[in-house]
Amino acid sequence: MPQRHVLPLTPVGEEPRLRADAVRNRARLLAAAARLADEHGVERLTMDAVATAAEVGKGTVFRRFGDRIGLLQALLDHVEARFQSGFLEGEPPLGPGAPARERLHAFGPAALRHDAAHRELYLAAEGKPERRFVTPSVRLRHTHLAMLLSSAGVQSTGGDPELLAHTLLSFVDSALTSHLTAQRGLPLERLETGWADLVDRLLG
Repeated sequence: MPQRHVLPLTPVGEEPRLRADAVRNRARLLAAAARLADEHGVERLTMDAVATAAEVGKGTVFRRFGDRIGLLQALLDHVEARFQSGFLEGEPPLGPGAPARERLHAFGPAALRHDAAHRELYLAAEGKPERRFVTPSVRLRHTHLAMLLSSAGVQSTGGDPELLAHTLLSFVDSALTSHLTAQRGLPLERLETGWADLVDRLLG
């Protein structure tokens, strides 16, 4: 079985290890941001509001997260970590212990339902197109799917696991699923069925 690579759950540009006081400050800022997002919605979350709620200067928030998108992505990392624990360490078929094909089938519905529960945050945290693909959460999902595709033997039919993993990720893209469910009125179950069909077509 291919070696599993786990990517760090830190925003792009964030140092991988922080001093103890920096860790506490970051946790305090994220707690304030999460509270404000719950109370007023993600769209109204600003760097000024977080600084006021955490009782720090606005410069402190900018130094820690860079900009509003960096702050939102840090919040997203916290939410994403719970989903990641499911497909990296959870029970099969989503987690280890099931054949790769079964894990691929389980991943799509789990991702669709998780993202739907946090769609406002996922959409707000996307930022510029060139930035979205290098965020740790997207990179980890891509690495995981590429390894499952490789384990399922997609190369035997001439498939490229790395490129096909991007195809699968595009299917559960938050902007697309929001359009399909909110604007087109498609039920989530139809998307889950579509995911299963796509996996089977890719694997042959």
